[in-house]
Amino acid sequence: MTLATATNEHLANVSNTLIYSAMAVYTLAFFAYIAEWIFGSRSKVSRTAAALTAEKAQAPAVTVKSAGGTTVLERPTVVTRSATGARDVPDGPGAHGGDAQGDLYGRIAVSLTVVAWAVATAGVVARALSVQRAPWGNMYEFSITFSTVAVTVYLAFLLAKKNIRWLGLPLVATVLLDLGLAVTVLYTASDQLVPALHSYWLYIHVSTAILCGAIFYVGAVGTLMYLFKDSYENKLATGGRPGRFATSVLERLPSAASLDKFSYRVNAAVFPLWTFTIIAGAIWAGDAWGRYWGWDPKETWAFITWVAYACYLHARATAGWKGRKAAYIALIAFACFLFNYYGVNIFVSGKHSYAGV
Repeated sequence: MTLATATNEHLANVSNTLIYSAMAVYTLAFFAYIAEWIFGSRSKVSRTAAALTAEKAQAPAVTVKSAGGTTVLERPTVVTRSATGARDVPDGPGAHGGDAQGDLYGRIAVSLTVVAWAVATAGVVARALSVQRAPWGNMYEFSITFSTVAVTVYLAFLLAKKNIRWLGLPLVATVLLDLGLAVTVLYTASDQLVPALHSYWLYIHVSTAILCGAIFYVGAVGTLMYLFKDSYENKLATGGRPGRFATSVLERLPSAASLDKFSYRVNAAVFPLWTFTIIAGAIWAGDAWGRYWGWDPKETWAFITWVAYACYLHARATAGWKGRKAAYIALIAFACFLFNYYGVNIFVSGKHSYAGV
């Protein structure tokens, strides 16, 4: 065994150790996020949410004395929930619900997430050094990089002072699932790539695909939360009484309108980059295989994903297709992205199968 080979194997082992260590810290962050939600349920939000089921809050009349007589003025009616499509609902306080202890656990969870992200990033870098190339040549490498980039996007939103800490719990749960599949089912030993992948387009095409997937994921979670919150607000608006658990959780989220706007802006912002990803892949295919497009399963599903998101953006901008209908299309589009990655790579053979699982 040469010194270079021994060094590469050592770096691969270091990478594996770092990824497992990141999973351990992510697990601690997961429990801290759960604690934030649990302690947040004790806040005034959950205790006063029942009052919001009333369609109107009627204030007493005001008596005004003036020269020559007394005038009785009616206070304007305060509407806590208006008709569907015209609601003016404030954003919730967040997972901590205004509870100091819940907020403390939330801050601890974010700190642990940052530590886990740093360790995972080091693991990805060590994997790159062990193979001496970009660390996304197979599904294992793609998965550990994808989860790291997804957390990067989340932390970037927090750094930009966005009210998105509610995303922490589903994000960390997904990251743990992704890394768990990576180190068990998808693990591939360090190895060099086939000649077709030795191109600078590997850095351009695959890196943008990973970034797009991470941002699409954030948009999909926002869309899913919007559907839950919209149903909750609709129930309140029609005089219904949601269950205690739904009230405690959903009242702490941003309003349905805010979630809808957030998801739309995220998907709209990343869609041009996804378009570039497909174009870059076509150019790379022309260099590697002598044709720009051949309806390979990977190419086909990348195009289907593009069409699905294009339909969503078009529907979202068209009157009558805003809200829930457009949200369903967004979730279908993200499902297409997931199938393009997992389904096509595992169950379908094509020119993109050379890198192994």
